[in-house]
Amino acid sequence: MQAIKASNVKSKTKAKHYYPMILLLLVLLILVSIVYSLINGQASVSVEDIFQILLTKISGGRLGSLDKVSSNAAVNIIWFVRTPRVILAVFVGMGLATTGAVMQAIVQNPLADPYILGISSGASLGATFAILVGFGSASVFAQFGMAFGAFVGAMIAAFAVLVLSGIGGRMTSVKLVLSGSVISALFSSVSSFIVYLANNAEGMKTVTFWSMGSLASASWNKLAVLSVTVVIITGFFLFQHRILNVMLLGDEAAVTLGVPLSKYRQFYLLLAALLTGVIVAYSGMIGFVGLIIPHIVRGFIGSDHKRLLPVVALSGSLFMIWADVLSRTLISSVELPIGIITAVIGAPMFIYIIVKKGYNFGG
Repeated sequence: MQAIKASNVKSKTKAKHYYPMILLLLVLLILVSIVYSLINGQASVSVEDIFQILLTKISGGRLGSLDKVSSNAAVNIIWFVRTPRVILAVFVGMGLATTGAVMQAIVQNPLADPYILGISSGASLGATFAILVGFGSASVFAQFGMAFGAFVGAMIAAFAVLVLSGIGGRMTSVKLVLSGSVISALFSSVSSFIVYLANNAEGMKTVTFWSMGSLASASWNKLAVLSVTVVIITGFFLFQHRILNVMLLGDEAAVTLGVPLSKYRQFYLLLAALLTGVIVAYSGMIGFVGLIIPHIVRGFIGSDHKRLLPVVALSGSLFMIWADVLSRTLISSVELPIGIITAVIGAPMFIYIIVKKGYNFGG
């Protein structure tokens, strides 16, 4: 056992020495993966056309011309379909992975992910309500549809968990997990009740597909809200590494150090719920990203959030890009829900992490 611990310390010290190279390598891998994602798909588009389209669009027509592109269909496929989709994958992966690492520190539970506090059930209830019941054609919210319903449901679930966990004294990680389980069960039962009463076969199909996650609805209009939210909240968490490290030590150690963990937990949870709610609203339920990526990175980098969070954010983006590529290309002429891909990849990896000896959360 001592030899295993010594080996872990040695590997993490080596990772610390090569940390800038790890970040650079991840950035390069993401760029290469984006190019590969743009090239591959159901429709074949040449690399020359892709380069010309991106150069023209990004430069505003100053450095290229769409006249050199073989067809207008290629422009529509690359610029209006694949490019927003791969960028959405980057931000969704970044947000889910970062939120997963933060949630694991907040509740001091290695099994925590962005959905542990009932956020998934709240989003599912909101989306189900919007699809099968609707907000009414005269409602000012009707135009937002499923995305608005999912976001509102996620935020309601998060606030309910905060209120419930704060009843009867100081908020603790155990009370947060228990409150999340209660809210999750409650919201799931209400969603099932709505589906049971609804007489809408097409709506049920939409709910089912949404619950498995998809990036197919990506567009430039949606990217604005999502990207700004992910960048701001992720950037904020990158500067909160000291507090997150204290959370790993536990409540007693935090009291000794004079850190009011209860207040930080509430604030971090609200930000995590906001970020998760926005992601779920635009991409549906995509599991295992916030659970697996922090685990893998922590095994190489260690638990110091100053170094952990940047690598987790980049690794989440990289993972999501390739999951989306597989969802589009694994079966010819069929697009699989991306949640299936992440589960198929994530479940075996998580089993391996559980059975692997010498892995200690927070160690």
